[in-house]
Amino acid sequence: MFQTLRNAFRIKEIRDRLLYTLGIILIFRLGSALPAPGVNTSYFQAFLASQSGDAFNFFNAVTGGSFSQLSIFALNISPYITSSIIVQLLTIAIPALEEMQKDGEEGKQKINKLTRILTVVLAVIQSAAMAIGFGRSGMIVDYNWYNVLIVVASWTAGSSAVMWMGERITKNGIGNGISMILLVNILSSIPNDFANLYYVFIAGRSVLFAVIAAVIILAIILAMVVFTIVLHGGERRIPVQYSQKMQGRRMVGGQSSNIPIKVNTAGVIPVIFASSLMTTPVVIAQFFTVNYDSFGGKILKALSSSNWINPTAGWGYSVGLLVYLALIIMFAYFYTSITFNPIEIANNMKKQGGFVPGIRPGKPTSDYMNRILNYIVFIGAVGLIIVALVPIVFSGLFGLSLSFFGTSLIIIIGVVLEVVAAIESKMRVRNYKGFLND
Repeated sequence: MFQTLRNAFRIKEIRDRLLYTLGIILIFRLGSALPAPGVNTSYFQAFLASQSGDAFNFFNAVTGGSFSQLSIFALNISPYITSSIIVQLLTIAIPALEEMQKDGEEGKQKINKLTRILTVVLAVIQSAAMAIGFGRSGMIVDYNWYNVLIVVASWTAGSSAVMWMGERITKNGIGNGISMILLVNILSSIPNDFANLYYVFIAGRSVLFAVIAAVIILAIILAMVVFTIVLHGGERRIPVQYSQKMQGRRMVGGQSSNIPIKVNTAGVIPVIFASSLMTTPVVIAQFFTVNYDSFGGKILKALSSSNWINPTAGWGYSVGLLVYLALIIMFAYFYTSITFNPIEIANNMKKQGGFVPGIRPGKPTSDYMNRILNYIVFIGAVGLIIVALVPIVFSGLFGLSLSFFGTSLIIIIGVVLEVVAAIESKMRVRNYKGFLND
């Protein structure tokens, strides 16, 4: 990876793209530190610190801390991510959108335009909900309709600006602009996470204990990184053989190929969906006075991940963890089922004269791929569970909130590998152009 970056900086075209990307990121990080007009940042930070649950922690991590600081980029890229997921799901559910997606570059531009419009709509809704819900409690210094409107406009404009920056990086930078912004947000919290690890396990300890603790922490981090890389890159390849056929005066076909099925077919989506479903009741409860000793209050405590594997809170609340893990598996199967269609793939193979060796074309092929897919999805879901459990254990046993573990680590690994692949692709294209020009 470092060799790729070193070689990339030697090429002017790619170097300019990298510097452009760094410039956009610098402007973005400066904007993340600018507070929205009329907000009380100290109130909101105190509010977050007083919460027994950690429903806002992941959201704050993916916004690079701009959410807790109530900056103009408080919503950050989250409305765009949500709208992208919604449009992707609607594309599968609505035939007109599915046809639009298949309509080449023109259809892709229409889908992107729809995503942008939905992003602005979601940004307005989310910013209005926050401004009204928290503004009454003191988040807005002088709470009135005018100041609420100013805050809503600031956050909506900020979210739109972040979306625009991501698109600029995609077009004029190294690509994957939205993913790059998400990566920068998560990486920005890593120094604070390492500082927390130091104060909890190393500071004030004997030299021997500190060394052992540091080695164990580094070993866990390294093991999780390697495991996540394997999970991200692992795939099962289904062999496909194409039969020969006469085309004109010569035989064509007969080549061998394969259909790669990734182990983690759904990516990080199952964890995000499961987390959102579990934390939504907890977030809503923050706006009301809840008796946590009542039956409903105990259910809310079981839904909060801060009470899982937590001896202080009581082991009984860890039943929520079992529900969380079950949701991850369920959403892994659900999301894979709507993004990977074995029947369509089997029919396309049949039309092109392809078949899986030993399996008849048509329905037997789709059934075969379904069996493999169910097996692969389960392995991927278990891998996601292992990655998601590590920060929960640290939070429950040691009271540590590590934003670069779990879901964030999957995002970091995925984006870094995508960026390196994009740089290598641009270098190959340039080499080919140079060879042809010679």
